[in-house]
Amino acid sequence: DSWKFSRQDIVRLNMKTIAVALTLSPFAVVGQKVGTLQTEDHPALTMQTCTKRGCTTQEKSVVIDANWRWTEDGEGTNCYTGNLWNEELCPTTQAGAEACGQNCTLEGASYESTYGIAASGSALKLGFVTGGGSTSNVGSRSYLLDESTNKYEMFYLKNREFTLDVDVSTLPCGLNGALYFVEMAEDGGMSEFENNNAGAAYGTGYCDAQCPHDIKYMNGEANVIDWVPTSANSGTGHYGSCCTELDIWEANSISHATTPHVCTVEGQTRCEGTDCGDNASGDRYNGVCDKDGCDFAPFRRECDSF
Repeated sequence: DSWKFSRQDIVRLNMKTIAVALTLSPFAVVGQKVGTLQTEDHPALTMQTCTKRGCTTQEKSVVIDANWRWTEDGEGTNCYTGNLWNEELCPTTQAGAEACGQNCTLEGASYESTYGIAASGSALKLGFVTGGGSTSNVGSRSYLLDESTNKYEMFYLKNREFTLDVDVSTLPCGLNGALYFVEMAEDGGMSEFENNNAGAAYGTGYCDAQCPHDIKYMNGEANVIDWVPTSANSGTGHYGSCCTELDIWEANSISHATTPHVCTVEGQTRCEGTDCGDNASGDRYNGVCDKDGCDFAPFRRECDSF
């Protein structure tokens, strides 16, 4: 099918068997219960499956990553504000991590007005910066849901191909548009972790080969231990979230690369210490994932028309 992205947009595809994600950096998964203060209405998106006998159109939908969502205690009090956890609801201890994961909710999303995500037919538009001032939103990592809207769409690509179109005309040098597969659980970890009652329908369970520490919730717990703010809206915690990653398309209007990153673990895995392969500790090449990967850049191979 043809997926179109405009402005400073990114698509990311998830991989286990294989799931699909769509986004614009920065990177940021969050609260685990389903909130009732704001409704969730997934943007509808069509795709086609084709054989030698022709193509059939399938109705899918898009969900934004849980890390971008409002997380609150069920009565409107924020569990996380700006770049900090609520110290009463989510103390920076193991007990606090468990309590926060049990008691904080994930709210529904206003896709276009808050996150700059709009879908029409088979076209999806992702905004990079939406709004302005202190209320601006940056990034819009999103995933493709199957017809049930409770599971990620899984792609079985062996001996098959998929195609998409991306409008990179306003994606300048210095920004990274990305479409990639990562080895997330089909249900977003809902069946594996008892505190995760939101699942794929609310964009939970993200991981990649960089083992990101900015994931607010993982494995049904809040990542509050050792939380350190890194920007106005994000921070990093003790744990990272690792899994195999296949970057199909990382690009802008100037450059492009395709890069596989393998890991020694299977599926979404919470890491700590050396296993995370953190740069700050000097363990980049000692972790469970190949963070550099093996990239293929057509221009570097003297193919300047691709």
